[in-house]
Order: sequence, then C-alpha cells, then structure tokens
Amino acid sequence: MDLRDRVRLGFIHIFRSIVYGCVLLGRTFLWAYGPPFYGGGWVLQRVRVGVESIPVVFLTTMFTGMVMALQTYIGFHRVHAENFVGSVVALAMLRELAPVLVALMVTGRVGSSMAAEIGTMRVTEQLDALQSLATDPVQYLFVPRVIAGIVMLPLLTILGDALGVGGGYLVGVKLMGANPVVYQNNTYQFLHMNDVWSGLIKSAFFGLILTLTGCVRGYYTSGGAEGVGRATTAAVVSASLIILFTDFFLTKLLF
Repeated sequence: MDLRDRVRLGFIHIFRSIVYGCVLLGRTFLWAYGPPFYGGGWVLQRVRVGVESIPVVFLTTMFTGMVMALQTYIGFHRVHAENFVGSVVALAMLRELAPVLVALMVTGRVGSSMAAEIGTMRVTEQLDALQSLATDPVQYLFVPRVIAGIVMLPLLTILGDALGVGGGYLVGVKLMGANPVVYQNNTYQFLHMNDVWSGLIKSAFFGLILTLTGCVRGYYTSGGAEGVGRATTAAVVSASLIILFTDFFLTKLLF
C-alpha cells in the first residue's frame, strides 16, 4: 500500500468516525427527552464525572495559577508592571486555562473509563443483551454520561477558576511580596461577566465532546481485550485533539 492509499484510507476513517459520532449524538439528544429516565444512572455518572474529579482539578488548576503568577510576576517586574499580575492570572484562568485544563484532565480520567467500560460491554456482548431486553444502549449508557459531562464540567471549571486565582494570590502576595489590596483590586478590575460565561460555555461543549467521544469509541469497539485498549487510547487522544481544535473556534466566536 503506497502513501496515497494510506492518506485516502485515513480520510475515509476520519469521515466515517465523524458520521458515526453525529448519528449517535442525534440519538443521544432524542433519547434525553424520552422515557424511561434512569435516575440512578444519572446521579452515578454525575458523581463519577464531577465529584470524583475534584482532587485532580484541585491540583491542576491551583498549581497552574501559582505558576502563572510566578512567571508573570518575574516578567512584569522587568518593566515595573507587577501590579497587573492579578489581572493577567484572573483573565487567563477564566477565559482559557481553567476550561481547557479541566477538560483535558477529566478526559484522561473519565473519558478513558467510559470507553473501556462500554468497550468491554461490547466485546462481551452485554450491549446485545441490552437490546434483547428492549433497552436501547444509547439511552441507557450514553444519555446519563453525556448529560453529566455537560452539567458537571462548568461546575468543575468554576472551582478551577477560584483555585487558580487563589493560587495566584498566594504566590503574588505571600511569596513575591505584592501589595494584597492592590493585587485584589487589579484581579477584579478588568473582569467582565462575559469572561466568566464564555469559560462556562466552553466547558459545557468540552463536557459534551469528552463524554460523547468516550462513549462512541467504546460503542464501536471490536477485537476483544486488545480492541478495548485501542478504544481507550483513541478516546483520550481524539477527545483531547477535538477539545483543542474546538477551543480556537469557540474563543473566536465568544470574544
């Protein structure tokens, strides 16, 4: 097989994956408004996506805010602009860093788990068993996970925003000796509600992307245990790339 055939097959595979994803996305939203509603599954998935992701979000966003403040303070000190460190950290965390970092970390923790779980159900024929029991796998498995991602990612992002700004304050004031009153005033002086809402809107889209990608990769798993491993890896890589790709266009649209 020469290079042209490989490129052609690669584009066919990408196009087919997009079509499969769009079809399952449509089915997911259709089933989201139709009974029966599996309340226990909805609560369980929100706990898995949201509550159990708090530790990794805590560490990631806090230390990102601390590093951001440290690097910014060192750079701004050269031009005597240390008073604007708080503004830069707050804007960066709310607009970009918190939504993207939270989404990527949750993708690695939750998206891979969803792909592995549903992929295992596929290769062990549990999905076929659900269909034989008149239960649609998309309604039973996809809907609670996708809704949990859309709902919980913005809440995790709010937590990440607070932790990132707080970490920046600790470094700027306690470590670098900035004036606490000036730092706090400049942190909120240049913020607008659009900065907050844009980050939350991004997070909702990222939650949809990471959960749907994990579910789709698991749903179309084949090849036994080795296929489950491939699906898990593909879910994390695909969701991360789509999040970064989508982030640019959302930023262009929202700002």
